[in-house]
Amino acid sequence: MRAAQAEFQVSVPLLDHQFATCDSNWATSPEWRMKEMTTKDEFERFRTGAAKYAAYLDTPEGRLRLDLVFANLQDFLPQATRSLHALDLGCGTGAIAVRLARLGLHVTLVDASAPMLDFAKRAAQEAGVTERIALKHGDATQFANLFHDESFDVILCHNILEYVDDPCAVLRSAARALRGPSIISVLVRNQAGEVLKAAILDGDLAATDHDLTTGWGHESLYGGKVRLFTTGQAMLLESSLATTAEHGVRVLSDYLPPSVSRSDEYQRIFELERKLGRRPEFAAVARYRHCLAHRAIPVMKDGV
Repeated sequence: MRAAQAEFQVSVPLLDHQFATCDSNWATSPEWRMKEMTTKDEFERFRTGAAKYAAYLDTPEGRLRLDLVFANLQDFLPQATRSLHALDLGCGTGAIAVRLARLGLHVTLVDASAPMLDFAKRAAQEAGVTERIALKHGDATQFANLFHDESFDVILCHNILEYVDDPCAVLRSAARALRGPSIISVLVRNQAGEVLKAAILDGDLAATDHDLTTGWGHESLYGGKVRLFTTGQAMLLESSLATTAEHGVRVLSDYLPPSVSRSDEYQRIFELERKLGRRPEFAAVARYRHCLAHRAIPVMKDGV
């Protein structure tokens, strides 16, 4: 384990077995899967672009995504009758994990990018929550090898399924890792939102038409392709997860004219986005889908 990952420890049980994978995903056609996509290739962008991602989170757009997701999550956090343990899978710079630690949760952060974990380490130090933070180097495809069943009360799976070969396998492993009255928070790119972005924001009619019929969009921050999703409920069910709530994140903020200051009007934009994101007709075209779910009982066994 690297030095950045060795400090901050919380007792988290390890696994010695692996779950079977599942071929389903939130896309509507099988050709959306890209077999040639490898973990090494896809996560390289996060190893080399950690500083770029951290800078993005300081922009009004990045901050708004974080604030909306955290506000949604807070509405459904389990009641704390004991010390709660959370897992942030693909934690990035640790922005959400640190907020949870401030609420008193013990949080394990997992990321394939050591530079991202360095950012998360510094964030925990600055927030004074290092005693409630554990850092682990790994990626979502290794989930089933990392943790025991029923280890966590809260699992975050934010903007990670877009980059794995089998999203359903990751979610099924996550379902096994949930315990008791628990919640999993899943944030993914919304296909409908990408279609509107290509048309309204970019004025790219060719990309608009392309995004209507493909499950892959263009990652503007890092470059390369990113998986797009439609409704999340089907894959959640197949992964032994039942939907608690579904919200849209960033419904219209990306399309506001320059005359509206994203900084000066931030609070009003945030409050409006919260209202719109809760309404299905607007959530359907948001840039991101935010699904909050709980473990179905019983959890489906491998191969069943």
